[in-house]
Amino acid sequence: MTSAKIISQSKEPSSLYQDAVRHLFQKNSAVVGMIMLLALILIAVFADVIAPYNPTDQLIGVEDGIVKRSAPCIHWLGCPANKPQHFFGVDANFRDFFSRMVYGSRLSLLAGIASVTLAIIIGTLLGSIAGYVGGWLDNLVMRLMDVLLAFPALILAIAIVTVLGPGLINALLAIAIVTIPAYARVIRSSVLSVKEQEFVTAGHALGVSPMRILFRHVLPNSITPLIVQATLGIGTAIIEVAALSFLGLGAQPPTPEWGSMLSAERNQVFTAPFLVFIPGFAITIVVLGFNLLGDGLRDALDPRLNRR
Repeated sequence: MTSAKIISQSKEPSSLYQDAVRHLFQKNSAVVGMIMLLALILIAVFADVIAPYNPTDQLIGVEDGIVKRSAPCIHWLGCPANKPQHFFGVDANFRDFFSRMVYGSRLSLLAGIASVTLAIIIGTLLGSIAGYVGGWLDNLVMRLMDVLLAFPALILAIAIVTVLGPGLINALLAIAIVTIPAYARVIRSSVLSVKEQEFVTAGHALGVSPMRILFRHVLPNSITPLIVQATLGIGTAIIEVAALSFLGLGAQPPTPEWGSMLSAERNQVFTAPFLVFIPGFAITIVVLGFNLLGDGLRDALDPRLNRR
């Protein structure tokens, strides 16, 4: 029997994944989360079609009588037909707020996915090697992760952005750095469990190289917890991006980003509350969608649950 045949026994049958997908769609909260995220993705992809105005263009001289921070105007809700429609009103710089919200969905989604993807790549590499090799290398990598975990994530992200300079790219790098330990620990614990299985021992006995066993056979069987962690982590990353932008360390004006839009109008809670509550509500809905999907994935991928 060849090494490839023995190692192939490590792969889970496709029916297990089909079973997980079926149970995922049977969970109402996960379906609601997927619907929320699908709506966000469609809005982000078709932002150019949905948004009636350019998100950075001021409407002074384009619309007669436009007033900054004017309330939403929707014709079918009673707004006079002779007034231009602004579904979410106009901000302090005479820009259509609905258009900025639509384009902001694209930026928030990309920011969350990009920061988590970078953190997963680095964290998976560090955690898997540390867990598989063990010994002094494992201790060194995990102690470095402990140092990062010793600081509150947002405070450390603020410190990193302060050193690198404000900007969306630097904010994404900072968020990725502070979230690396979470993914490294998750994948390490999974690798420690998988590497004790018989197919790994068989691979060593047949002379398969350790790195081939790790990346071709151990790692693919260890990523299930990482999928759940990543789904939940995107929501957290979106909040952190918005928080850094709120503090002026993330996206810079006039870039349409929900956190910076919320920060720009934070003093208008009583005079123009729609400019404050709409971005806050959008952030809440997106994070809720990712959390619901993450909870559903956790339940669907956990073989220990009693499914009836």
